[in-house]
Amino acid sequence: MTNKADIGLVGLAVMGENLILNMENHGFKVACYNRTVSKVDDFVNGRGKGKKIAGCHTIEDLVASLKTPRIIMLMVKAGKPVDEFIDQILPHLQAGDILIDGGNSHYPDSVRRTTALDKKGILFIGTGVSGGEEGALNGPSIMPGGNAKAWSHVKPIFQAIAAKVGDGTPCCDWIGPDGAGHFVKMVHNGIEYGDMQLICEAYQVMSAGLGMSAGDIQKVFAEWNQGVLDSYLIQITADILGVKDAETGKPMVDLILDTAGQKGTGKWTSQAGLDLGVAIPQIAEAVFARCISAIKEERRVAASKLKGPRKTFKKDKAKLVAQIHDALFASKICSYAQGFQLLRAASAEYKWKLDFGEIALMWRGGCIIRAQFLDAIKAAYDKKPKLANLLLDAYFKRVVSKAQKPWRTVIKTAIDLGIPVPSMSSALNYYDSYRSERLPANLLQAQRDYFGAHMYERVDKPAGEFFHTDWTGHGGKTASTTYVV
Repeated sequence: MTNKADIGLVGLAVMGENLILNMENHGFKVACYNRTVSKVDDFVNGRGKGKKIAGCHTIEDLVASLKTPRIIMLMVKAGKPVDEFIDQILPHLQAGDILIDGGNSHYPDSVRRTTALDKKGILFIGTGVSGGEEGALNGPSIMPGGNAKAWSHVKPIFQAIAAKVGDGTPCCDWIGPDGAGHFVKMVHNGIEYGDMQLICEAYQVMSAGLGMSAGDIQKVFAEWNQGVLDSYLIQITADILGVKDAETGKPMVDLILDTAGQKGTGKWTSQAGLDLGVAIPQIAEAVFARCISAIKEERRVAASKLKGPRKTFKKDKAKLVAQIHDALFASKICSYAQGFQLLRAASAEYKWKLDFGEIALMWRGGCIIRAQFLDAIKAAYDKKPKLANLLLDAYFKRVVSKAQKPWRTVIKTAIDLGIPVPSMSSALNYYDSYRSERLPANLLQAQRDYFGAHMYERVDKPAGEFFHTDWTGHGGKTASTTYVV
C-alpha cells in the first residue's frame, strides 16, 4: 500500500504534465496515463525522471496503482473526451472513489456528471484550474465544486499545490455543489476576456491614436503595473511589448496578425448572462471584438471603402495617457462588477451559496486575472456579503467617481479619432445605466403593449398590477399574458 500513488492524472498535455510535477514537488506520488502511451514513457523518462511518478500504459494499471479511495484527475479536452474517459474508467472503480474533471468544461456538464456518478457511488468534482502552464507548475488558482463528500480527500493535495497569498492562504477552497466550480471558472474566464480587451483598447488608443511606439507603450504599462493596475495581465503586456523579433529587429507585437482566437468560455459566460437575465454587456463585447477581429479579409476590404475620421491628436499626449490609466481602471472595475453580478444570480438560481469574498481571494494569486485590487473586492464582500453591486462599495464608488472625467474624455477622444473602444465604452454605458433611476424602458413597454398587448406596470399603481391600453382605439381589451423567457 505504501508504494501506491496518492492521485492519478489522465492527460499529458502541458497543463497535465505541470500539475503532476507540482504535486510531486509537494510530496505526493502521482500515477499518470495518456491515450498515446508513448507520451507516458517520454514524460517519465524526461521531465519526470527520478521523481515519484508512476507511468501507466492502461487504465487498469492506473487504477491498480492508486491508494483507496482512488483519486483520478482528468486533464483532457472538454466535452465528449471527458465522458469517454469516464466511461473507460468507471468499470474499474469502487464506491467512494473520486473522479475529477480539471479541464475547461461547461458547467451544465459538471451538473450532469455529479448526479450521474453519485448514483453509481462515485464522487465527482468539476474543478476550474487557472494560471496557464506556469501556474500549473508553480501554483494555480483552483476552484473545485461537485460532490462535497470528496473534498476532504482532495483538499490536502489541491491546497498544497495551489498558489498562496498573504499569510500563506491557498488560492483554493470548496466552491459549492455540482457545477459551481466550473461556473466560477467560466466567469473568471469571462472577466479575463473583458480584461484583455480593455488592455488592448488602451494599447490601440496609444498606438493608433497617439502614434506611440511599442517601446513607448511598454514603458507605460510597466509603470502602470507598479500602482493600482498591478496585475498579471498588465505585467505580461509590458513584457510582450518589450520583445523584438530576432529576424527583423521589429517589435514582435507589430508582426502578429490581428485575428484573435477563443475556446468558448467567454461565449458561455455571455450565454449564462442571457439565461439568468444579468447584464454583462462588457464581457459580451469582448467576445464580439474577437469575432470581428476574425473577419480580417472583410475588414481589409472595408478599410479601403468605408470612411471615418482622419484626425490626428494634437493635445497633450502625456495627459491623455494618464487619463487612459484612469479609464482602464474604472472599466476593469465594471467588468468585475458584472462578473460578480452573474455569480450572485447563479448562486441564487442554483442554491450554491457562493462566498464572493473567498472567490475573490482564490483569484488573488495563480490565476490569469490576478490583480492587486482583488484584495479590495474581498474586503467589500467581507464587509457586506450581500452587496448588490461592487460599484456600491465605498472604495469602488470613490475610485469610479474620481475617474469620471478622464474616462469620458478617453472615450470621446477615441470616437473623434475613429478608434473602436467597444469594451471601454460598454463599461461606461453599463455604469450610466446602473446609476439611472429611470431608463427608457417605459417607452419600450408601451411599444410591446401596442403591437403585442403584453401589458405594463404603472408608476402610480402597486407593483405587480398590470395594465393594457387600446392604443389605436380599435384593438379591443384582450391582453397577452406577462412572462419572462
